Amino acid sequence: MKFETTPAFDSDYRRLKREHADTFKKIVREKFASACDAYVKDPSAPWPTGFRVKAVRSALGVLEMTWSFASPDGRATFELVTVEEELRCRWRRIGDHDVFHRP
Repeated sequence: MKFETTPAFDSDYRRLKREHADTFKKIVREKFASACDAYVKDPSAPWPTGFRVKAVRSALGVLEMTWSFASPDGRATFELVTVEEELRCRWRRIGDHDVFHRP
């Protein structure tokens, strides 16, 4: 699966501490990307429980995932979109619980 970002995500990402940004990238590369690929093959396949993927109540079609339970409390919001008949993961926001104010 391909990934893309929104301007809000890019801005949030630049504000992350370097070690937190590195942790997020590592988790996406090593674990989350394969979960997305599994979803493409079978949309009924469950997301790995460690990410706690669930719908954001206030934003239709937007999902949240937890990438860190320690400091920081790392959260990211994303949506699955189709671009040129290809399913993609669009990262919307990243940070802590504050990302849910405008997911």
